Amino acid sequence: MGKGPGLYSDIGKKARELLYKDYHGDHKFTLTTYTSNGVAITSTGTKKAELLLADVNTQLKNKNITTDVKVDTKSNLFTTVTVDEPAPGLKTIFSFVVPDQKSGKVELQYQHEYAGITTSIGLTANPLVNFSGVVGNSCASVGTDLSFDTASGNLTKLNAGLNINHSDLIASMTLNDKGDTLTASYYHIVSPLTNTAVGAEMTHSFSSNENTLTIGTQHALDPLTTVKARLNNYGKASALIQHEWRPKSLFTITGEVDARAIEKSAKVGLALALKP
Repeated sequence: MGKGPGLYSDIGKKARELLYKDYHGDHKFTLTTYTSNGVAITSTGTKKAELLLADVNTQLKNKNITTDVKVDTKSNLFTTVTVDEPAPGLKTIFSFVVPDQKSGKVELQYQHEYAGITTSIGLTANPLVNFSGVVGNSCASVGTDLSFDTASGNLTKLNAGLNINHSDLIASMTLNDKGDTLTASYYHIVSPLTNTAVGAEMTHSFSSNENTLTIGTQHALDPLTTVKARLNNYGKASALIQHEWRPKSLFTITGEVDARAIEKSAKVGLALALKP
């Protein structure tokens, strides 16, 4: 199967990852270990102010079937079973949360050279039905994302998006919140050799007439160290440095200052991910 337009969630994804991914305002520690039969066990702890959150995730892969089971500090059990390509281009995902009896959901993803479709339905008497789809190719695509509540008979989500993809530039536009929020994003690769890129995201709310502009950049100091920075129109500036001190093990330091409240202390986040 040739490279197609991807899924609706891929619209604007590169710009979002540049501007928001790996920026941590908390202290986070992740440790992944593997058993002799290939089961991956990931333990995560996050400290938010005085609150400590933790979860343990177990992942088992058997041929094209991946099973993830996660338990958090609130005794919730999250289970996800993913079947990759039971047919060409198709992925099936079954998920549920214990003890939430209404959380069961089945999702189907299908990717074609000229289309990408995702549909899901809740496993309840009156389920929430989600559908998203894009048509086009790897250069240009348009799509929609909607949710329908069968209990009330209402559309709870109605979004639309456009994506333009060049060799080193991606431009996207989405209309969200039933037409109330317009978001345009831009991602440009300046230098592939140093993984240098710039990006921007502009969001306009028609109901409040407010605009939010965020710009950012990233650059690889060396093959193992990356720096990122971003700034929005509300005066909040953030920066991070991420170092891969061993394969797949990352150490990230994030800082954020508010230019409109410079008397306040800067926020510092730390994240450590260890993998064997």
